Amino acid sequence: MPKQAPYGCWTSPITADVVAAGALKLSDITLDGGTIYWVETRPCEGGRNVIVAAAPDGALRDVIPPEFNARTRVHEYGGGSFCVSGGMVCFAHYLDQRLYLVRGTGEPLALAAGSSCRYADGIIDLARARTIWVQEDHSGGGEPANSLVGIGLAGGAPPDVLVGGRDFFSSPRLSPDGRSLAWLCWDHPNMPWDGTELYVAWIGADGTLEETRKVAGGADESICQPEWSPDGDLYFVSDRTGWWNIYRFRGGHTEAVLLSEAEFARPPWVFGLSSFAFAGRD
Repeated sequence: MPKQAPYGCWTSPITADVVAAGALKLSDITLDGGTIYWVETRPCEGGRNVIVAAAPDGALRDVIPPEFNARTRVHEYGGGSFCVSGGMVCFAHYLDQRLYLVRGTGEPLALAAGSSCRYADGIIDLARARTIWVQEDHSGGGEPANSLVGIGLAGGAPPDVLVGGRDFFSSPRLSPDGRSLAWLCWDHPNMPWDGTELYVAWIGADGTLEETRKVAGGADESICQPEWSPDGDLYFVSDRTGWWNIYRFRGGHTEAVLLSEAEFARPPWVFGLSSFAFAGRD
């Protein structure tokens, strides 16, 4: 039998839980071969961040088990919580901030140990059986120490520091031939949209970095999203003209791809943001 209630006081079948359950957030969309991966934030699971894979035939699967949450706390804002290559997925687990590796449909294997470090913005270096991440080390107390580290895919070994000595790092990117590594770094008091520097180095036979050179950037020039093209040229976004435009580093020289009074990037509050991609070869 119908019940009457004062205006605005009736019971609605549309609850806050119902509304929140449908508010999925997708981020960090990545392509590996013919499979698409992304992070799916699910309110109905307490806001858990799940890595999802979509196969070429459209089949969907959760890459990580229900007890895992792919989320990093580096810089507190996070972002860039996982990377994938050759069907292997490496991710940061929110509860302990450790790195875990998933091979195919297998169970996660713990890589980096210790609760004092956090990891973000990683890549997988298959040729050297390692993964490279931004490491934020809180073991010393006070201001955390940031660096780029290499961590073996077999697990159990401590991270190898590849480059340090700066206040912040981001965007380690491996060239298509696996011989060079690019990255960004900057120092206090700058934020990444104020001034950053882009570096490139050769990777030696032992996996260490050699012949490091600065490509672009400085205290008054913001560089973001370095990406290698399929042909091995290094593209990046710079605001050297006052606008975030796209440039490329080719043959030892930097040239503008498109100069326009337009922004081809946005402030990098979090890791892993993307404003352009390659549809094919140069």
